Amino acid sequence: MKSLFTVISFTIKDMVKRKSFIISNIIILLIIVIGFNVPRFLNSNESISMQKITILDNENVLGETLNSLKENFKEVGYDVEIDIKTTKDEIKEKVEKEEIESALVITENENGIHYEYIINGMGLNTTAPTEIINTISLAYQNQKLSQWGISPDKLQMISNTDNIEITATSSDETSGNIFIMMILSVVLFYAIYFYAYQVSTAITVEKTSRIIETLVTSTSPRIIVLGKTIGIGIVGICQTLVTIAVAIICAKVFLPSDTINLILEMTNLSPVVIVVIAIYYLLGYSLYAMLYALTGSTVSKPEEVQSVNGPIAILAVIGFYLSYFTMMNPTSSLNEIAALVPISSPFCMPFRVMMGLSSINEIILSVLILIITILLVAHISIKIYSSAILNYGEKISLKKMFKMYKSKD
Repeated sequence: MKSLFTVISFTIKDMVKRKSFIISNIIILLIIVIGFNVPRFLNSNESISMQKITILDNENVLGETLNSLKENFKEVGYDVEIDIKTTKDEIKEKVEKEEIESALVITENENGIHYEYIINGMGLNTTAPTEIINTISLAYQNQKLSQWGISPDKLQMISNTDNIEITATSSDETSGNIFIMMILSVVLFYAIYFYAYQVSTAITVEKTSRIIETLVTSTSPRIIVLGKTIGIGIVGICQTLVTIAVAIICAKVFLPSDTINLILEMTNLSPVVIVVIAIYYLLGYSLYAMLYALTGSTVSKPEEVQSVNGPIAILAVIGFYLSYFTMMNPTSSLNEIAALVPISSPFCMPFRVMMGLSSINEIILSVLILIITILLVAHISIKIYSSAILNYGEKISLKKMFKMYKSKD
């Protein structure tokens, strides 16, 4: 047990001291901080990007109604100034002299309200402000209906645009948002794949630096494989937790409270779902870490790691996409199969639990299959690793790997 802790401690120290690890962490945290500041940055520059326009209503077509619409105009990107005294000719002169950017003149004739949009002839923007015109037209219609004796209650009833109800076809209260779960699946895949890949790299690098010879003389190959897998896993968990913590802090500091509440409602992450995600993260990492420990022991140069890891990478991608695309049809038979297959269950089963589609028996069966697969792969990996640990020659072929596994030495 002491040897195991020694290998774990050595692996953790080696991982956190690497420049690539430090730089990648800094970049990820900076992206998170900048990403959560984007909405604030856009809001701070909103006034700069707003188009200024003067609305002339010297015939008092709408009266005080225009002033009440100013906030509506701001929401669609216009900084509006109301003018009820200037004549149309004076407005045109101001536009020509560039004292004002543009103007919208409102008049009334036998056909109803009339608009004249005045801009500088040298200007490039010749598009009428349809958002403003639509808002004013609706206010004008309501005003006329009110003048013709339509009561305020009936007027509200016929002009109501908020009477919209959305009904979900699923009656399960635990049903989550598929889009959010897809994002979580991507994050889960990245965390499992990235840290499992580090096991292969770490083993190959140590063989190159001959550190492995020192480890072999002080402990068994089985302890080395388990120690490195656990050590890198601990670093991965800590890095993931730090990333999540920074994201939560940034969300609370930089995002409005209503936005945070909306995100929390969409994610629907109950304690049960969080526990399931944690379990499948650990099991998924263990499976792929053992696979990469196997491939890492078969090469002696870091340059060869990527090529020998190719089949495992393809296997991981197939497992991810198998679960990802079945999310489009969660109740399909393929989704049930993906939740049981070891290469895809770490990414698929948390989604099914979040959607309330899996029973306790299905979860237990999926976990048992995954654990048995991990033990089988670990047995093969440790056996071959024990024989290939001091191999400094060419890449070991599949035929030679099979002989190593069958060997009793």
